[in-house]
Amino acid sequence: MSEFQASNFKKENGGTPDLLGKTELTSPYFFVPPSGTTAERPQSCARGTLRFNTDIGTLEVYKGDGIGWEQIQKRDSQYLGGGTGSNTGTGTRALFFGRAEPSITNRTDFFTISTLGNAEDFGDMNGAGYTYSTAASSTRGVVAGGAPSHANVIDLFTFASTGNAIDTGNLTSSRWLMGGGCSDSTRSIFTGGSTFGSPNPVVNTLDYITTASGGDAVDFGDATTGRRMQASVNSSTRGVWAGGYSPFDGTNLIDYVTISSTGDAQDFGDLTRATRESAGVCNATRGVFMGGSPAPTRNVIDFITIASTGNATDFGFMSFDARSHGSASSPVRGVAGGGLAPGNSNIIEFIEIATTGNSQDFGDLTAAGHNVGGTSNGHGGL
Repeated sequence: MSEFQASNFKKENGGTPDLLGKTELTSPYFFVPPSGTTAERPQSCARGTLRFNTDIGTLEVYKGDGIGWEQIQKRDSQYLGGGTGSNTGTGTRALFFGRAEPSITNRTDFFTISTLGNAEDFGDMNGAGYTYSTAASSTRGVVAGGAPSHANVIDLFTFASTGNAIDTGNLTSSRWLMGGGCSDSTRSIFTGGSTFGSPNPVVNTLDYITTASGGDAVDFGDATTGRRMQASVNSSTRGVWAGGYSPFDGTNLIDYVTISSTGDAQDFGDLTRATRESAGVCNATRGVFMGGSPAPTRNVIDFITIASTGNATDFGFMSFDARSHGSASSPVRGVAGGGLAPGNSNIIEFIEIATTGNSQDFGDLTAAGHNVGGTSNGHGGL
């Protein structure tokens, strides 16, 4: 093996040198990788490129075009599995919460997104509910609000174990018909919905918790308009909401916030059509919105690039009409399950987020139902 020592080396005509074959660093000291902020991340790098992110204080690796950068960190729940059905595999774990079957339940299902198959029972929410907001860190899943008995409750689930939820606190106000939540590794943000009463007034409330500590939610700011039942996606820096009732008809509006700060949402762009009751999935780069209402566009799939603003682009189609379904993501796959298609469904479908195309069959939930909530320990914000 050759040996050399150098404080600086480069190609004669510029650029970086090529180290071929086995390269071994034997220094007893340390190796300093390149570093920079999240905004300074280079794009379209070679897969496996390493850098230190000074904003979040961790190493990160480029997973490939369409997937983007992912933090390198130990996740106790990263290799969960060992059950039946989908859970014979290991990887990102999805939790699907509650539903109307048509009776309203506190049921919670789980499955492994990397492995096709059916879901299993995980445990129970603290109250029967539906149309709530969901979010997650790499260790905890969060469920907030909902009707009829979940109201202002915030529940926490631990991904690594099965069992019932822990009541961690309350939203700033009781509401249901909420949009999906957004989260990074630190915060979970809940948006919109309707307060209880006639005619169910729509609100533009944004509130949040620190996921690791739980507790009562505090004010984050306001959405661009009052909406309910909108879909959500996120990266590690941005939370994005799309579509929804505004207040009674579907809208094509997309707005976003910077998760690490507080303040009002800003306009992002538009969906390809006005919709409500759709489902959002995402990796660190791309957000995808699946299905929704009204007819005849209930099987449409749109996508956006989260780091930029602008209008959505056509992704493909679901294999059937679906609305009021739950969703969850890994860095590779997005899954959507349950909902109305047009009756109560237990079907789970998936897409490959980095590509475009139609959804495919994944497996089944433990029971059919609509107004399902979903999240995972490997979505685009983590």
